[in-house]
Amino acid sequence: MSDCIFCKIAEGSIPSTKVFENENVLGFVDLHPQAKIHLLFIHKNHTVDINDMAANPVHIGEVFQGIAEYTKSAGLDKTGFRVVTNLGREAGQSVFHTHFHVVGGEHLGHFGR
Repeated sequence: MSDCIFCKIAEGSIPSTKVFENENVLGFVDLHPQAKIHLLFIHKNHTVDINDMAANPVHIGEVFQGIAEYTKSAGLDKTGFRVVTNLGREAGQSVFHTHFHVVGGEHLGHFGR
């Protein structure tokens, strides 16, 4: 999509601090971090949200393979991290290109209690 900020980041017309990239997936630093480490992972093919991306589950697998590759190489798998995606404005989604927040680098506390 031409007006999608994450599509523009993926194509390189908007700069980002990349931490991971392969043919299909891009990982970059979140501009508004909520933890010591806060990264965003996207598939380069545009989908609006996780339900939209579920129509092509291969894309979900490719993103999670990218997350696994990065977190293992960065040692985050040793200390722990969280992966979160939001669907819809009420859930906090502000960019409508499916993306996964990878947060860690500090104690995150319990979630869902």
